[in-house]
Amino acid sequence: MSQPALEGTAQAAPGRWSALSRLAVAVVLAMAPWFSAAAVLPQLRAAWGLTDAAASWLTLAVQLGFVAGAVLSAALNLADRVPPRRLILVGSLLAAGANLGLLVAGGPVVAGVLRALTGASLALVYPPALKAMSAWFRTGRGVALGVMVGALTLGSALPHLVNGLGGANWRGVILTTSVLAALGGLIAARVGEGPHRFPPAVFRPAQAWRILTGRGVGLATLGYLGHMWELYAMWAWFAAFFGGVLTAGGVPDPARGAAYATFAVVGVGALGCYVGGVLGDRWGRTRLTALAMGLSGGCALALAFLSQAAPPVVLALSLFWGFWIIADSAQFSTIVSEIADPAYVGTALTAQLALGFTLTAASIALVPVLVRAGGWALAFAVLAMGPFLGVVAMRLLARTPEAARIAGGRG
Repeated sequence: MSQPALEGTAQAAPGRWSALSRLAVAVVLAMAPWFSAAAVLPQLRAAWGLTDAAASWLTLAVQLGFVAGAVLSAALNLADRVPPRRLILVGSLLAAGANLGLLVAGGPVVAGVLRALTGASLALVYPPALKAMSAWFRTGRGVALGVMVGALTLGSALPHLVNGLGGANWRGVILTTSVLAALGGLIAARVGEGPHRFPPAVFRPAQAWRILTGRGVGLATLGYLGHMWELYAMWAWFAAFFGGVLTAGGVPDPARGAAYATFAVVGVGALGCYVGGVLGDRWGRTRLTALAMGLSGGCALALAFLSQAAPPVVLALSLFWGFWIIADSAQFSTIVSEIADPAYVGTALTAQLALGFTLTAASIALVPVLVRAGGWALAFAVLAMGPFLGVVAMRLLARTPEAARIAGGRG
């Protein structure tokens, strides 16, 4: 697709594609520490003698830290009062430092605190990046934010690739992802502000709640919650699930095979984000999000029945799931950027993300409980409930007056 087809010439901002590419690269690098501990969890189990509870805490801590950071940021309206590139730089450097601290943590207690600090720091990266790119694109915004969330997806997948290449050297994974995060912040600091800037905001701590309780943003957020119920639980536990599939299939070195497979399953979502952005701009956001969640939930149910199938079958279905599970993610943010109070778009995005990541902490913690109770089939069946409820929310949103303001009335 040509660039003019995505962006009307009357409102096309010069340099927008350069800004998008640079900020996307910055986010890929800056978000690398997110799953750094999860990617090397088997090695940390051996090195620190972790229990199942301690291992789950390391995975959950970064989610809870992100929530705490996002709630504080939303209450202070930081994303609307501080230039995005400055927030991204500070957040990236703080995340790099906290992630690097794992090298000297020595055990799960200190490591958990550091993971929480990593998540809180990344709350200064992701929401401001979405707002920053919205200021570069008026039309074609679905594609632009799709690219940004695709960058987040690749950043989340990177530790699994580094782990697969580095074998058991978990310290190398931590060091590499920390350096990448710092580099990402430095790149973001050189991206200027877009010409379609949002109005200046004044400090209003209760503004996030007012925005989220509005009908349009509220329904978009409910749809987002259905999407998030499934997404991060799948990302966090897929390596453990597929490692078991490879072991049962007699595949040699299942840990490394699971690392590569997880990188592919999570990473293919970057392409899904772009396709979702294109379809969201063409078809309307509510239609695209409902389709993506329907396909994603269907894949979860299919894996519930096929979790004991041969590794190639499971991997093929998982790649399809990985594509659609994230294809709609950016469109929820795009909807908020189109219908929220323009002066508080950053606050609205941050608040929506805070709620979503709060829910992910619950679903991530629930998965191992479900696996112990009824195997992976039960876990996947429960995860499928989220996107199907999200479909209902988006269909309701399509019938509201706010729908006329979503993607030029095609919502």
